[in-house]
Amino acid sequence: MINFRLLRHLWMFLAVAEEQSFSRAARRLGMSQPPLTENIQVLEQALKIKLFDRSRRGAQLTPAGAAIFPSVKKFVEQMKSLEFAVAEAAAGQTGTLTIGAISFALLNNLPPVLDKFRVERPEMTIAVKEIDSVSAVPMLMSGDIDIAFARLEGDLGPTIKSVPLAEDRLAVAMPKTHRFASATRIRLSSLAADDFVMFSRELSPVYFDCLISACRASGFSPRVLHEVRTVSSQIAFVGCGQGIALVPALMKKLAPENVVVRPLKELVNVVTTAMAWDTSRNNPFIEQFITVLTAMKSTKKGAAEPI
Repeated sequence: MINFRLLRHLWMFLAVAEEQSFSRAARRLGMSQPPLTENIQVLEQALKIKLFDRSRRGAQLTPAGAAIFPSVKKFVEQMKSLEFAVAEAAAGQTGTLTIGAISFALLNNLPPVLDKFRVERPEMTIAVKEIDSVSAVPMLMSGDIDIAFARLEGDLGPTIKSVPLAEDRLAVAMPKTHRFASATRIRLSSLAADDFVMFSRELSPVYFDCLISACRASGFSPRVLHEVRTVSSQIAFVGCGQGIALVPALMKKLAPENVVVRPLKELVNVVTTAMAWDTSRNNPFIEQFITVLTAMKSTKKGAAEPI
């Protein structure tokens, strides 16, 4: 039997942990602070551990609270997914496909595929999550997502299959006042003295290493001033005068007025998006999605064009 009182308490615990404040968590939950505090105390008594240390800085997780936080967060997310699936089933939907995608894919690759799939399978429900490339394979293997759109290359494991969807030529994003801003193409070696804003290696090791290798092949190791979480953040940091960035040429359309994007003289192609899935999971909806995407891909001309 489901213990709904425990579920409610865990939901409250997550709110306080994320807000690091009982008052902010109470506002988020649409309740007053005293009953929230009382419910957390009931949860602590039931678990026989102290979950929060309270001070003028707010509510900080104790070591015990921090230890259970990841599991509680995942459990709450699974309950949200269950609630969503029940609602969709009641509305007549026959299945759910959960897709994880990096921000670049959300902007470029995924929308037209989803539009086509919804036309062909209107009874399907598609849930989309934003992910980092480094979390794609673990989330596929755990079943948190069914398909990943991310920067993935090489051997991803015995059950993970991937197909590249789009490549793009590497370009340089720089302030409009940069010495090479008016150049048509830029030699990578000429940027050796510049500060770089790089996409975080923690989030996409293959992509990061590809950029570093390109620089070393041109005779220098880049001086990395910042590592950021998205390619669009690279553009934003460049606009704030924090250096230059190596980005896919397609990012030109996202550049603000004070940033220019120029291609390199060297032809350096990078995988901007690959699609991956876990072949050990028996989900017919994955195969149906792949069929739609493959048909669309075969009609595209040029590897650099996003699907």
